[in-house]
Amino acid sequence: MGNAEPASPCISVCLLDENDVCLGCYRSAEEITDWFMASPQEKREMLLRAAERRQADDKPQLR
Repeated sequence: MGNAEPASPCISVCLLDENDVCLGCYRSAEEITDWFMASPQEKREMLLRAAERRQADDKPQLR
């Protein structure tokens, strides 16, 4: 894994919920805007948080 650049989880469904979390990729609005300047490690951490949010979400998933 190392310094490999993680791919963006964006699925081009940019719809924020009441907590400012995207219903397409489950990143927070802040994570979305920080993505392009984040290091590979920071991106992996964002992806982990997004995966946790997706798992905890009880709404139907968009993908």
